Amino acid sequence: MANRVLIISPIADDIRALKNALGEAFDGPFDVECAATLAEGIERIRKEGIDVILADLMLPDGTGLACFDQLYEVARHIPILTLCDLDNEDDAKEAVQRGAQGWLSKGYFDNSLVPQSLRNIIERMKVEQRLYVATARAEITLNSIGDAVISTDTAGRVDYLNTAAELITGWLREDASGMPVAQVLNLIDAVTGRPIINPVEYVLQSDYSSGLTGEVVLVDRHGKLIPIEDSAAPIHDWNGQLVGAVMVFRDISSTVALTSKMRHLAQHDFLTNLPNRVLLNDRITQAIASAKRSNTNPVLLFLDLDKFKHINDSLGHAVGDQLLQAVSERLVHCVRTSDTVSRHGGDEFVILLADERRPHDAALAAEKILLALSTPFLIDGQQLHTSTSIGISVFPLDGTDAVALIKNADTAMYHAKERGRNNYQFFRHDMNTRAVERQLIESNLRQALERKEFTLHYQPKVDLKTNCITGVEALLRWEHPEWGLVLPERFIVIAEECGLIIPIGRWVLNEACEQAVRWRNQGISPGSIAINVSALEFRHRDFFDHALTVLETTGVDPACLQLELTESVLMRDVATSACLLAKFKTMGVQIAVDDFGTGYSSLSYLNQFPIDVLKIDQSFVKAINAGLESNGVIVSAVIGMGKNLHQRVIAEGVEDEGQFAFLNAHGCNEGQGYFFSKPVDAVQMQAMLSTGICV
Repeated sequence: MANRVLIISPIADDIRALKNALGEAFDGPFDVECAATLAEGIERIRKEGIDVILADLMLPDGTGLACFDQLYEVARHIPILTLCDLDNEDDAKEAVQRGAQGWLSKGYFDNSLVPQSLRNIIERMKVEQRLYVATARAEITLNSIGDAVISTDTAGRVDYLNTAAELITGWLREDASGMPVAQVLNLIDAVTGRPIINPVEYVLQSDYSSGLTGEVVLVDRHGKLIPIEDSAAPIHDWNGQLVGAVMVFRDISSTVALTSKMRHLAQHDFLTNLPNRVLLNDRITQAIASAKRSNTNPVLLFLDLDKFKHINDSLGHAVGDQLLQAVSERLVHCVRTSDTVSRHGGDEFVILLADERRPHDAALAAEKILLALSTPFLIDGQQLHTSTSIGISVFPLDGTDAVALIKNADTAMYHAKERGRNNYQFFRHDMNTRAVERQLIESNLRQALERKEFTLHYQPKVDLKTNCITGVEALLRWEHPEWGLVLPERFIVIAEECGLIIPIGRWVLNEACEQAVRWRNQGISPGSIAINVSALEFRHRDFFDHALTVLETTGVDPACLQLELTESVLMRDVATSACLLAKFKTMGVQIAVDDFGTGYSSLSYLNQFPIDVLKIDQSFVKAINAGLESNGVIVSAVIGMGKNLHQRVIAEGVEDEGQFAFLNAHGCNEGQGYFFSKPVDAVQMQAMLSTGICV
């Protein structure tokens, strides 16, 4: 396609010479148009289509630089070369300063270099136009993204900030330009508050990509502290030489806040906000370690509210929950700030007196608590009376670790109840009746498998939108010939401690798979059958091989099986867990995280596991109707997280219409609990599966 040249000149000889040069050019073809005046030239330019302008600055209606300025005003994006005499090049030189691409001297118009120069100028302008578009597109893109971007030269001086970087740092681009990057990006360690080396400085020294490690905070221009995460990389020219560095970072305040919230919830009781068992165990361990250095005797007080069940049953769970909250407040005021008041579960509390030097001074604390709880509580306009029974254990006489101290304090508390309640008892070693019971349960457990005393009950999982059954969870029951139906709460912990959980777990897996096949042969699909896997089972060396054998022997479809594991089980050894779960996923087995939010979860690892389902712990579901300010916060967070990670979310322990409505409104996929159905035997479950809905 020919390049279109506009010659603006009143001199016919000049026009003729230029046409001759352009007509014979090898760098053509050129289409030449002419205008004798500035007005004619401007009129033609406005019609567009001109690639280059050759303009004489001595025109009938315009001369000199004023003539050029008028021309440039309408043709600033078209290359302009001025035509001038050899002895009058001053205006031509000044025109270059104002935007002209150059000039042609009269008398040399028929030179073969003229078309070559025009071609080069036209192509250069096209390249500049493409570069402008690319640069504009890049800048618009950088200013549209949420991540902040800062680039520097080789000396570490800032030469660019995008809009997000301006917002996060508080520095405008023009103010930051030329500033040392360490001044614009003032980074400190989140824990120590000490300055840290900016990753850009490392990149400029090493010519390797880098990023922040640990918890890092940006101190913005106004002193605000903003947690960030980042990556930095070198910038090279086309010769591979280092010419600068770029750092991309983002404000992770919301992520840090959510993680902190979830960490707090994982370590604190949802109802009373007191430390839970996890945090209590950690503090007991710390107190024991400190005691060995400071010659102190940490003391545990195990409390159980007297007649609380009567209050809960007669006045309702809402009143019972308010009473537990009020009791918690009084307990906190009875001890020192260095002590720990923990809710152990239900109406049980454990208090750690960490720095006792005379163990029997714990009696003073117990008497103070008895007196505090003897005063009536005013709940919903009603005066409620309660008292407490307290058991006391002392380190190291009554135990050298958290488990032993809690166990023995619990034992002492039962003796306090036997002595009429509303009193306290120090642990004595002859109180170990629970150890006798444990031994009895263990010996009976060892015979239960041989005598075929175990059975499975099934609880349906329901789609909250359709109310249809999507699957079932297999739940272990022990039908003892003398004790009757024994629930797992009474024997599972003992089975884990004595190693019997391995053969019991294998029986559960085999029985559940056989039941799935029996239903399939009758034309009934349970959807999925969820099996709880204990920590000992999951970590057993041949867990996968045994599971594979069961699947092959029973002929069950692996896609029908769903393994439920807790966060703490997965996080014990992240790499091994991820590898093992990947093997199950390859077979088609589904993976669910049970009791999500109550363990040692790490959000950065969560996406490393091939998880299909997140199960919200029933304690968080219960909080929906607990009347708390943070009502349902953790449930909403887990549902949102599940959606972002493309995982189904199941709420456990759904007990009433209010919880169902909340979960449904917030997009929870499935629910499980007494609101839909209690666990039932295989025959009753089959009847439900045949209709697809809960009865």
